[in-house]
Amino acid sequence: MPDLAARAARIRLLLLDVDGVLTDGRIVYSDDGTEVKRFHVRDGSGLKFWRDAGKRAAIVSGRSSAAVTRRAAELGIAPVLQAQADKVPAFERVLAEVGVSADDVCAIGDDLPDLPVLLRAGLAVAVADAAPEVRSAADYVTAAPGGAGAVREAIEWLMTLTGEWQRVVASFR
Repeated sequence: MPDLAARAARIRLLLLDVDGVLTDGRIVYSDDGTEVKRFHVRDGSGLKFWRDAGKRAAIVSGRSSAAVTRRAAELGIAPVLQAQADKVPAFERVLAEVGVSADDVCAIGDDLPDLPVLLRAGLAVAVADAAPEVRSAADYVTAAPGGAGAVREAIEWLMTLTGEWQRVVASFR
């Protein structure tokens, strides 16, 4: 198996779960039945840095939410596949749509439904509070829990492995 830096250099697509990765995994309903999700702003800025480096992000989520559609549009994330109980066919669909191989993907997950995709992706990241089986399958486990900057941390990790993070930081100095 190639070393981690070589594997990271291949990554062109981040494949994200939502609940427990981009959010803290809690589901909140308002009195009128609207689902409310909280997203971390640093995950958003990390995804912007990722996109500015010429890379893409996609979402495959087991649930469906208008909040996810809105946040993905704000961040330029596409494709977005929601209500995907079996994530493997959705993963294959994303690969075909984006035109990448599984080795070109870093998948970020937190729970057992994410495990089949994490095992197929070129690199696998688990958030700090992921299920133990997910953490043990990951190439990297974030220090941050889901919804608290874990996606940004994963992006920094990937971009540091490839030497790109220093350029991002330098652009702000």
